[in-house]
Amino acid sequence: MTDSVLEAIDIGQYLGIGASRIQALRAINLAVAGGELTLLMGPSGSGKTTLLSVLGCMLTPSSGTVHVRGQSTTGKSPGQLAKVRRDQIGYVFQSYHLFPTLTALDNVRIPLDIRGVSAALSTKKAAETLAIVGLGKKTDSFPRELSGGEQQRVAIARALVGDPAVILADEPTAALDTENGRAVMSVLALIAKDPARGLLVVTHDPRIVSFADRVVQIEDGRITTDSRATGSKKVAKREEVRSS
Repeated sequence: MTDSVLEAIDIGQYLGIGASRIQALRAINLAVAGGELTLLMGPSGSGKTTLLSVLGCMLTPSSGTVHVRGQSTTGKSPGQLAKVRRDQIGYVFQSYHLFPTLTALDNVRIPLDIRGVSAALSTKKAAETLAIVGLGKKTDSFPRELSGGEQQRVAIARALVGDPAVILADEPTAALDTENGRAVMSVLALIAKDPARGLLVVTHDPRIVSFADRVVQIEDGRITTDSRATGSKKVAKREEVRSS
């Protein structure tokens, strides 16, 4: 484990207005380290998705600050936040979000094309990244020609291709059977070994806990437990987190 690549400091978040206003997050402190795969788990309505949106710079926190590679996002303009998302954060979604009319290679190239990378270089980098996720022979396949697990690996390659500081994955195995879910998590666990990159996975899926270096539980907008794996078996030792 290395220094934090993503950190939430005293994050509070209100949602809604007037009588419907609720506090979704309460004094959240969470650091994601490079070389680490962290699972964020909790019941529906616990604040997982809200926290992921704040960490991904898609939602400005009501209080507190987010640091990405040591740089605070507080006070940044919408354009500056968009640049942070583009350059530093990779996203993996439950429903893949692939363009059906593009090949696997062209889907993975998208983040590089947006940055203005040359076609030759983006093609080379996309092909190399597909090989990393085990799809080196599927570069010319369209999403309809791929299984659900393969589509999710294309989505992982797309998140990885721009060399982000952190990859945020929202229920990446929820739509997959056990075999494909384990294959996807094996890829994420391999990627997480890079000390320059952290992975945070939001999940309800108890089948994938064994892949985690760390499991963070959230309930009612507060982090309640933080379990860190030790040794090759990743036996978690729970540490109760004091309420602030």
